[in-house]
Amino acid sequence: MNKIIRGVNYNIEIEGEGPPLLLLHGFTGSQATWKHVKEYFTHYKVITIDLIGHGETDKPADPSRYTMEETVADLVQLFYELKIEKATVLGYSMGGRVALSFGILYPHKVTALILESSSPGLKTIEEKKARQLNDEQLASFINEKGIEAFVEKWENIPLFHSQKSLPNDIIEEVRKERLKNVPRGLANSLIGMGTGMQPSWWPLLSTLNMPILLITGKLDIKFCQIGLEIDEQLTNSFLERVEEVGHAIHVEKPRIFSKIVDGFLQSVHE
Repeated sequence: MNKIIRGVNYNIEIEGEGPPLLLLHGFTGSQATWKHVKEYFTHYKVITIDLIGHGETDKPADPSRYTMEETVADLVQLFYELKIEKATVLGYSMGGRVALSFGILYPHKVTALILESSSPGLKTIEEKKARQLNDEQLASFINEKGIEAFVEKWENIPLFHSQKSLPNDIIEEVRKERLKNVPRGLANSLIGMGTGMQPSWWPLLSTLNMPILLITGKLDIKFCQIGLEIDEQLTNSFLERVEEVGHAIHVEKPRIFSKIVDGFLQSVHE
């Protein structure tokens, strides 16, 4: 279904009954990324959305509409529209940064957080400036070369190397999902809520009291280290590192991922 949220037409799906569980995809993804894990969450009201600039959700022309604060404000309004008091929020990569931002800015709306291969942003001004420049260059590449050239480049970055060994039908599924995006949406998403643009949440991690599950793949060394550092700052966290898997655990090992998440959800709702 579609809902106009603060002037943006969002593509949303809701399935099942029970405690609400919101799933947020990564950059270049869409709600389709969750199709192999949703079937395991039968005891929950599962809400999936295409984030701003992605999938079938609107792609506004103004990059300032894509900031982390604006995106989280959309989710709060969505909760109001759906009459949801609070929910568990699961986010992957970019979606994990959105989920964490939601938890920091509106902790009373979040029952628990599940962060898959996510970060709280960058620690220093120098790192932020370098990343902003990198993201602006990538956004220019997308606008100039088009979506097919960008997807070819993106799926070959080291972060996704472990996905090369997936069955061909899964590789093709991920590629098709990425190709459904349009240049303006992805470029503005990078400029508006890229890792360099979002606030750094490192100093505020210790303020979070809700249960938080951190999931990383052992082949994803960079995000394993980030996960460890996040875990050290939190007071109520659980860290799971999954063997023989990279950045997108829910794509590479959906059954194992779902089992870990379901176990955590059961402990939260007991």
